Amino acid sequence: MVFRCFVIYHRSGFGIHVVRMPKYPHSSSFAGVELSVNNHNDDFTLTISSGSLASLSCLAQNSSQAEELLWYRGDGRVDLKDGNKVNISNICISPVSESDNGVAFTCRLVRDQSVQVSVVLDVRFPPSVGEDESIYIEEGKDVTLTCNAKSNPQGQTTWYKNNTILTLQDHYQVYQTSETFQLSIKKVQKSDNGTYTCEVKSSCGDSSKDFHLIVEDKKLVFPKEAVIAAVVVVALTVLFGIVAQKEKIFKSASMSFCFLPLLCCLVVLSSSVREPLCSITSLRITSI
Repeated sequence: MVFRCFVIYHRSGFGIHVVRMPKYPHSSSFAGVELSVNNHNDDFTLTISSGSLASLSCLAQNSSQAEELLWYRGDGRVDLKDGNKVNISNICISPVSESDNGVAFTCRLVRDQSVQVSVVLDVRFPPSVGEDESIYIEEGKDVTLTCNAKSNPQGQTTWYKNNTILTLQDHYQVYQTSETFQLSIKKVQKSDNGTYTCEVKSSCGDSSKDFHLIVEDKKLVFPKEAVIAAVVVVALTVLFGIVAQKEKIFKSASMSFCFLPLLCCLVVLSSSVREPLCSITSLRITSI
């Protein structure tokens, strides 16, 4: 025996239960007891539309005693009411949604959980590509238009430009997965202006989305290296100019400082000579 922990599925929320699981290959019978779901003794697929109600009924047959039943959604055990567990058990999925697609709902016998019958939901739903978009792109750049169009069965996509089927040219490329449809335009030009439509068709319905592509003028871009070099050259030129002016100023100041002592000396000499000359002159006058 092994123990496994399951997240319990509810439409209103989740809980945690730990249950003991025998690790045996499964079958639909045990000691004469047989299980069936919606009159199927073997696993089967139920095709149903999204938004509708799925009703599943599990029945234990050929048993001499009361048989308790369990329901699982994937690996999560469904919470059942007490009156809905013995010999017959019913569950309803309402409304069935896209998230239920491909999910297995399994009825098991409590006495031997290898006895089980599973039903896989094949939920059919139409594509839904979303709201229209306006895209602004600079001329010369690449742009990708994306349609998220999940559907079951998978839809077929057609691209239009201005309501005319798009002719794929060299700079148009189309990519497609199970849920995504893309139109890539390389190095957009002014002639790429217009409305592009993604139309998805499936047996469950159609859906379309418009992309309004506006190609803007190409912006002038200066290389960073050239701008940096120009700034450096201008800065160095200004710096050298300032340095050159300082040298001239310094030379002028130096010459002034050189001549100033000489002038001072001449002034002092003149003063010292002038006084004796006056004295001599005076003496001469006096002696006469």
